[in-house]
Amino acid sequence: MRRYVILVEGEDGGKGYSAYSPDVPGCGATGKTEQEAVDNAAEAIRFHLENMLADGEEIPAPSHIAAAVAYIELPSRAAIA
Repeated sequence: MRRYVILVEGEDGGKGYSAYSPDVPGCGATGKTEQEAVDNAAEAIRFHLENMLADGEEIPAPSHIAAAVAYIELPSRAAIA
């Protein structure tokens, strides 16, 4: 079993979320919630890797083992880009 990091982009109140793994380029998914996007991305990655194996391609090794979120407090005058 391999562990691939899945990154999620989007925000509450938006039009949903997108998720992808930097270790499996070109493979991603979307979802209405963060968890749905992660679940869909995991299934897409599994399907993608199975197809690579079937085609005799080399499976990319996971380069990341874990991910973290850093919450940074800025002064109230800081503009958000």
